[in-house]
Amino acid sequence: MREVASYSLTSWSHLVAAILAMVFGALVLVRPKGTLRHRRLGRCYVACMLMLNATAFGLYRLFGTFGPFHAAAVVSLLTLFAAMRAIRGRPLTARRIELHLIFMYWSVLGLYAAFFSELMVRVRINAAFMVLVSAATGATILIGAVLQNRLVRRWSAEVQGARQE
Repeated sequence: MREVASYSLTSWSHLVAAILAMVFGALVLVRPKGTLRHRRLGRCYVACMLMLNATAFGLYRLFGTFGPFHAAAVVSLLTLFAAMRAIRGRPLTARRIELHLIFMYWSVLGLYAAFFSELMVRVRINAAFMVLVSAATGATILIGAVLQNRLVRRWSAEVQGARQE
């Protein structure tokens, strides 16, 4: 428990933002798309992800310098930006909606890949750190890639139905 007691405000902020982002991200994925509730949950997710990524740049204990997780935070921010740019652009075409769905899906998937990587490392399996991180990330991304087309097609149809109402 000494480890938890040594967490900085930045670490705690990062942890809370991550937990909230996982909750909001999951809700955004499983709830109906194109509704007012979806937009509100999405805004909460984006706010949590911005906090999560901002605090990530303040954490250097693992490598002592800019490391692979900081690079992942940059990718996360770019994915989030691409998702929001697609949905905020006008005219709002079916392709822009599809791009929003794809980028947001990968944003949430990247968040869960990071979570599973962290979990693998914390479980203290007797293996090299980067092997565990790579295995957890790879498995999450592989499963996500397999499911992507089916989910995006379903969500696109859902959004089109909501827009016509």
